[in-house]
Amino acid sequence: MWLHRGLRILGPAPLRAAGRLFNPPRAIGSSNGAKPPDTSLFVPLAPSLRAGPGGNVGAELSKELNKSEALRILNKFYKQKEMQRLGSENGLDARLFHQAFISFRKYVMEVESLSVDLHIILNDICCGAGHVDDLFPYFLRHAKQVFPMLDCMEDLRKISDLRLPANWYPEARAIQRKIVFHAGPTNSGKTHHAIQNFLAAKSGVYCGPLKLLAHEIYQKSNDAGVPCDLVTGEERTFVDPDGRQSAHVACTIEMCSVTTPYEIAVIDEIQMIRDPSRGWAWTRALLGLCAEEIHICGEAAAVNLVMELMYDTGEEVEVESYKRLTPMTVLDSALESLDNLRPGDCIVCFSKTDIYSLSRQIEARGLDCAVIYGSLPPGTKLAQAKKFNDPEDSCKIMVATDAIGMGLNLSIKRIIFNSLVKPSVNEKGEKEMDRITTSQALQIAGRAGRFSSAFKEGEVTAMHRDDLPVLQEILSRTVEPIETAGLHPTADQVEMFAYQLPDATLSNLIDIFVSLSQVDGLYFVCNIDDFKFLADMIQHIPLNLRVRYVFCTAPINRKHPFVCTSFLKFARQFSRNEPLTFDWLCRHINWPLTPPKNIKDLVHLEAVHDVLDLYLWLSYRFMDMFPDVNHVRDIQTELDSIIQIGVKNITRLIRASDSISTAATIGVDDVPVRGRVRTNGRINMEGTNTKDQVFSGSRRIRGSKALGYKAVVCKADTPQTAGDSLSTKLVQQGHLTAELLQQLQEEWSASQVHGPQVQRDSDAQDRDKSTSKGLRKKKK
Repeated sequence: MWLHRGLRILGPAPLRAAGRLFNPPRAIGSSNGAKPPDTSLFVPLAPSLRAGPGGNVGAELSKELNKSEALRILNKFYKQKEMQRLGSENGLDARLFHQAFISFRKYVMEVESLSVDLHIILNDICCGAGHVDDLFPYFLRHAKQVFPMLDCMEDLRKISDLRLPANWYPEARAIQRKIVFHAGPTNSGKTHHAIQNFLAAKSGVYCGPLKLLAHEIYQKSNDAGVPCDLVTGEERTFVDPDGRQSAHVACTIEMCSVTTPYEIAVIDEIQMIRDPSRGWAWTRALLGLCAEEIHICGEAAAVNLVMELMYDTGEEVEVESYKRLTPMTVLDSALESLDNLRPGDCIVCFSKTDIYSLSRQIEARGLDCAVIYGSLPPGTKLAQAKKFNDPEDSCKIMVATDAIGMGLNLSIKRIIFNSLVKPSVNEKGEKEMDRITTSQALQIAGRAGRFSSAFKEGEVTAMHRDDLPVLQEILSRTVEPIETAGLHPTADQVEMFAYQLPDATLSNLIDIFVSLSQVDGLYFVCNIDDFKFLADMIQHIPLNLRVRYVFCTAPINRKHPFVCTSFLKFARQFSRNEPLTFDWLCRHINWPLTPPKNIKDLVHLEAVHDVLDLYLWLSYRFMDMFPDVNHVRDIQTELDSIIQIGVKNITRLIRASDSISTAATIGVDDVPVRGRVRTNGRINMEGTNTKDQVFSGSRRIRGSKALGYKAVVCKADTPQTAGDSLSTKLVQQGHLTAELLQQLQEEWSASQVHGPQVQRDSDAQDRDKSTSKGLRKKKK
């Protein structure tokens, strides 16, 4: 079952992480070697231009200020190199110096009565009794009013110093914890052994990455006679009818308590400690859980990092290594055609579009197909998994995203990768299209031939022949060691920051915090784009800082406009101190809802489910303002059933969506006449495949290739097949002739070669001609 069981105790010698020497960090508060702040994040405050209560005292003591002469002196001051050097020594780089000067000059020129000392010094310089350099103290005073962070930079650096995160958890540091790392691939039994320790303990907490995993352990524990509660962001289920907490709890990792003592804690999928968005939750659990024993489950690639992190806490790490329980084979041939599908096959895609396309093509062959993707509700995922696993059900094929990589027990014989490219978000929050990593590929491939499933061996292959050698190479690599763990600013840290910068927006506070933050080489600050997106969205709504922070940590999918709109309405209603009642929510989501008629309807229902999740999530943070939890949970269960109906009939929904799309593209007034074209609008060639793209380009037509077809030639009598381009469909339906399509393609290709300027020149010539004709008509 496992390769070896050995004790590894960290010694006092300096450690190496990824080839670099790790030394203990400098003392907190040391500014030596601190990185300079990103001053582009410093937003200047507008100075007050109103006159003081005492009138223009400076003019009374000296004389009226000559504004034109003052402007000449200010401009001379700005050009002085010595002034810029002094500004730099006081935290004003070139950008801040310029912005501060613009503000200072505006203040001097526009305010009705300057401060007495500034008025007098400016008059002295105008009269030749002072030097332009004498203005610097007054300029610096103004600059600190405009940029208040200049006056408290050291305090801000101390607050944002993240170099000793182990010290954030005094309760955990007060006990000596034993760390057991269960290291192995998917389907190796590592989590099973950790859970056995959890069940045998007097008290314990399981921390998983998904609600589905937490629910599975909750069920398993109670079935084994060990009372266990369930805690996720949106749900609290207590076994005790009186609501008393059980000694055992299964939770999503963000919800684990770092102050409650336990005998055993289990942290699942530790490799997610490197996740750019959620990695902080694994770091928090690892450093902060108050448990006598902590059992960590995950890839062996995380072992060295965990040992490095535990060096700071002075705790021992025991490693138990496991091998896969069932064999897994990477096949020598690709699937190539959907005609080659077999029972127990699962095609893995990385986009919903591919899910829709493939499921329709599969059911066109008379095969029933289960569908699972990330935005489906947990209940719908479980229903689809149950349907696929049921030996009595006719559904033997699954199409899924990498959502199957965790949390679902599936009876899969063969994993088929439809693509090896996946959209991802890097540590900077930037979207990228990257080839899947070895870790991701192994996590997904490992679902084939799981122990205790109907298949005792697993197989892995690719959909397309040219992807197969790449997949084989990816799977043959050793998983790269995990080198860093994620961190995230806490509410307390942000609150202390806001105390220093009371006029800054929450989004700007977070930006400055990350800019100034210092971390050890073993950590990184998780990207905060989602947090900032929500902060900017509700910035205009009057909420106190703590409430605003909690709202901005809500786990919402910002790709759904309806979810974002709902979030905004929730915040606005909250700010009015008006409870969000069940009736109010039903009006907002137009409840009751009906089964979807097309894919657009299905996507909207998924968004509504997310909105109900958001309500439940907020209800556990603000119980008085979100009071109707039970009613909302009831309609969410009902909505889950409605979505299940939609997913069950997903092929029909796709056909309905295609019909709507075709009608929208062609127009209801277009009359199909074979051999000629009559439309009310212009043909948009961006929606058609050009000749080069369809026939001779290097890009493959995934859909037609998957069906085993060759590229089609656009002729009017060509039979319609799945995967055809829009241009082919228009020819088949009589809206285009093959000759006109050829002409349009040539014109489009020419416009791409010569660029848009040719088209603009041509349009300009046409306008000139029409204008000259109009002039000739007028003369006549």
